[in-house]
Amino acid sequence: MLKLLQSIFGTEEPGNIPESLVREAIERAVEATDPWLRAVSGYRKKLRPAVLCAVKHAVALVESLPPTVVLHPANYADDLRLKALFISSDEMKRVVAGDRVLGRFLDGPEGGAPLITTFLEMDKQEKVTLTENHSGDVVVRDVRQVTVTFDNYRFLDPAGDERETRRLLRRRAYDHMLALALRRLTGVKAEREGLEQRRELLTAKLGLLEREEWGFDRAEPGGKSDMTEVEERIGELEAQLGELGGDDRMLETYLEIVAGVLAHPKEQLWTRNETIFLGCLGVRRNAPAGDTAELRLTEIRNAEGLTMEAMLVSLPVEELRELRQC
Repeated sequence: MLKLLQSIFGTEEPGNIPESLVREAIERAVEATDPWLRAVSGYRKKLRPAVLCAVKHAVALVESLPPTVVLHPANYADDLRLKALFISSDEMKRVVAGDRVLGRFLDGPEGGAPLITTFLEMDKQEKVTLTENHSGDVVVRDVRQVTVTFDNYRFLDPAGDERETRRLLRRRAYDHMLALALRRLTGVKAEREGLEQRRELLTAKLGLLEREEWGFDRAEPGGKSDMTEVEERIGELEAQLGELGGDDRMLETYLEIVAGVLAHPKEQLWTRNETIFLGCLGVRRNAPAGDTAELRLTEIRNAEGLTMEAMLVSLPVEELRELRQC
């Protein structure tokens, strides 16, 4: 299945994806969320439009990424971009040399490539302070200043060339939407399970009341008996379970949840490209200058509130090997 999915996400024209490959993407969606969905009659036909939307969106997201930036760790002292990304040369060396994903790639069969192209993810922190500016003899106080720093670095999908990394990222974007669908599905299943457990407990209580009271209510005039209250609560639970999908169409409901997530991919995972200029100590500038680093970043967001900054980078293999040996 993996080869076929790589073919999907390597296609230049996603609108012309062969039907055989679409089926594989559908099967991946089912396998990743709930294999029992295959019991639903016509599940492939029902999922096909949603899966196509998700695949096309994944392709478009990766196509929109800015070009790869080649970073030489050995040039930290002279590369303003590296100084903006990492607080010190030692930190950069520690991050790059200690990354397990990069290490596995270097030790693998493709580790002989001259460059590793990879997707660098990180958290961006912005701190706003008030400072003062001097213009000749004039002092301007309470000037807003934004300082930008990065941490929690992670390298994803390393490959020997950019095309392969982009293909892996397309698949990753698609799988990320499947993960969102799975969590949505898990939440509904947990809710359903909780309602069913409460229904069973109340049903058992109702049976006990009926046995003890022989079916005669002992309510106060104008009030409700315990049996009546329990019966009403059971009815409420039944209605809630019906909204989540009755027992006879439970899998249909689950299939609709998965399709609903994949059919609206722009609401599940989206990106925004931005260029920021950082001066000394990470101070954000409005325009480029001789002492500023220009970083072309991609902000990644999802429906669950995730926010990450990322960029495509290439790293020289020889330098990486030397750093790992230090």
